[in-house]
Amino acid sequence: MKQQLQGMQDELFVDELPDVAAIVAKTTQVLVSQTIDIPRITVIPSGEISTGFYPFSLDVSNLHLQPGAREILIHNLHTDEQSSLSAELGLVEKRPEDYIVHALIDFDDIDYFTQVELLYDLAGQMVRHLRSYLSETEALDVLDKNRRLIAREIHAQMMVHFWEKATHYEVNVSRGFTALKPCHYTASANEPVRLVRDTVTDKSRIKQMLFSGFQKCLYPLQKFDSDTERRFAVILERDAQKWFKPALGQFQIYYKQGNEQAEYQPDFVAETQNDILMIETKARTDMQNAEVQAKAEAATAWCKQATDYAVQHGGKPWKYLLIAHDEVDEAKRLEDFLRFERKYDQKLGI
Repeated sequence: MKQQLQGMQDELFVDELPDVAAIVAKTTQVLVSQTIDIPRITVIPSGEISTGFYPFSLDVSNLHLQPGAREILIHNLHTDEQSSLSAELGLVEKRPEDYIVHALIDFDDIDYFTQVELLYDLAGQMVRHLRSYLSETEALDVLDKNRRLIAREIHAQMMVHFWEKATHYEVNVSRGFTALKPCHYTASANEPVRLVRDTVTDKSRIKQMLFSGFQKCLYPLQKFDSDTERRFAVILERDAQKWFKPALGQFQIYYKQGNEQAEYQPDFVAETQNDILMIETKARTDMQNAEVQAKAEAATAWCKQATDYAVQHGGKPWKYLLIAHDEVDEAKRLEDFLRFERKYDQKLGI
């Protein structure tokens, strides 16, 4: 700055330059107080893609199967006589669960050797359900006659808990830090800017609302996708040193979404006295969702690299928190949520 100003001194018509060092120091201090040190790190999934299913409790509320008659009615068209033939059980399995498991492995996306424990767990849940209202003979009858129907229902529920992830991630760490991206919001002209601590009565419209009244947020205005996010912002306002909701492109974190590499945009970033937190809040029912888990794996990989970089340069470690929505209570302290930290999985290997 001194060199640049000395070259411009004649143009400025001054005999003596101001205290440039003091001005630069003050400007730097203001900049540091209005940002969070985000290193330049890119995380991209690579290598082979592995798939599987998360364990879950089977929903059997719509499966109240009943045994049927095992007599086959025979009608002779020439003589018009009728007779019956008693049908025997089909292929008898060694274990009741085998009726279901052997039907499930006919699906192309189920690998018996990697999913055997889950398959028998789900089949066991179904068998216990049948035994809760049928005799053993009746339960075996239902399993034999309806094995494929039961397998289709279980497979449909398994697909909700399907996951897909990269075997490892490629990481590029660059020097320097990333400046905060500008945030641009649109709102209805008839919608007033609300204070973040004000209770929202119509929560279904919260995505259309703008909020202000921040003391520690690095942006003057913010939007929230849910009232859970708004309430968590209140916690951050009270307990964090500074925080913000990242704009798209702030973090170069990518994860697998089908055949695409999608960019991950976390809900919050907050700095405390000891850590920098990357935070995601999700509905309890979505916690094991494949996309949520893929984002978490990519984010924990990013945070590990950011922590390694920070340790070398005197910065704070990064932690990734994945928090269920029903855990968000304004009476809790921010430190109470540290127990939801997701650790980096060494098996992903970078």
